[in-house]
Amino acid sequence: MSAADPEGLEGLLREHAPRALAALARRLGDLADAEDAVQEALIAAAGAWPERGVPDDPTAWLVTTAVRRHVDRVRSDSARRAREDSVVVADPGLPASMAPSRDDSLALLFCCAHPALAPSAAIPLTLRAVGGLATPEIARLLLLTEAAVNQRIHRAKQGIRDSGAGFRLPTPQEWPARLRAVLHVLYLLATVGNAPGDAVGDLSRADAAAEAVRLLRELDRLLPDEPEVGGLLALVLLTESRRPARTGPGGQLVPLDEQDRTAWDAALIAEGTGRVEAAMRRGRVGAYQLQAAVAAVHAEAADWRDTDWPQIAGLYEVLARVDPSPVVALNRAVALGEAGEPRAGLALLDALDGDARRLGHRLPAARAHLFVRAGDDAAAHEAYRAAAAAATSIPERDLLTLKAARCAPRSCSEGRRPHLSDG
Repeated sequence: MSAADPEGLEGLLREHAPRALAALARRLGDLADAEDAVQEALIAAAGAWPERGVPDDPTAWLVTTAVRRHVDRVRSDSARRAREDSVVVADPGLPASMAPSRDDSLALLFCCAHPALAPSAAIPLTLRAVGGLATPEIARLLLLTEAAVNQRIHRAKQGIRDSGAGFRLPTPQEWPARLRAVLHVLYLLATVGNAPGDAVGDLSRADAAAEAVRLLRELDRLLPDEPEVGGLLALVLLTESRRPARTGPGGQLVPLDEQDRTAWDAALIAEGTGRVEAAMRRGRVGAYQLQAAVAAVHAEAADWRDTDWPQIAGLYEVLARVDPSPVVALNRAVALGEAGEPRAGLALLDALDGDARRLGHRLPAARAHLFVRAGDDAAAHEAYRAAAAAATSIPERDLLTLKAARCAPRSCSEGRRPHLSDG
């Protein structure tokens, strides 16, 4: 590590900071205190590591430094002197009780998803504490203002403190109440890891997706018979398998129908497909398993034209009954269009006009896609223009603008029909 590699340093700190926070929160029992101490440790690491080199165990280094910074604050505050006995102050190394364990992040994850917290507060807190996402990223993912995100995180921390929730893995009796919230947060973490960014070179947060995979593997180890854990892990792995083909050499988005499928990660596809098949054999089919099944059908097709669209449309129909949402209805409409029923798909989209604000640019983009399938190039051109205007990221806006141009009068040919971007 050298001072000339700031991006590498930032990535390393992003990777280890959530793990250090989890270990420290377990020991101190207070998330706010742990977060303050880890922030100071990160500042110290940013100054020390470029000059002295990266330690063999970066997480342990951060935890040790954070402990010392916390102890210094305790000692300097006479009103909190009574707490001094509760932290380790003598050993200059990392005490055994402070050593990071592989369960720390999961313990913090489940603590943040405590039933005492409303999901509106628990989700942004977990994305910050466990996922390491910055406030602007969380705001964009949840369609909130940055001020609202900060307010919800503050409220969640206070709620954890008031509830007296311990930083530990739940008992077997507590799993069901928290698992749904935990899986939702991990789904969002993986989503932000594959979301288009606002600048070339920042099209996705691969580290966020990698952390989601890591945590899901740990959760699957603890709950091997829980089919929705296996289903979500399968979905994330199958989505990750397409990462190498998702962007072009200039950083532009490459839609699913135009991707080089030979660049997809065959090992991830094999693992993801195997996991979703195993999960669905358990007989308790849930939303994540169904989404993973859709991804597996895409992965099995050698070409966009070979995709089994009737099967995908059928899976979305089941998903609409299991976990109905505007996004599921939109995806089902697109699948119907690819299966040869674009007018039926357009009718489904018309029923979503009341959710236009929530769906953003995706609704006019889907409508444009189906207009192309129905042979109405003029309507497709206008819908793509509307989608481009509503897009919130530059790569998505550029892709939709290109599609609108392709569907300009006498330009939207059968061989260049635009499709929705990879999802």
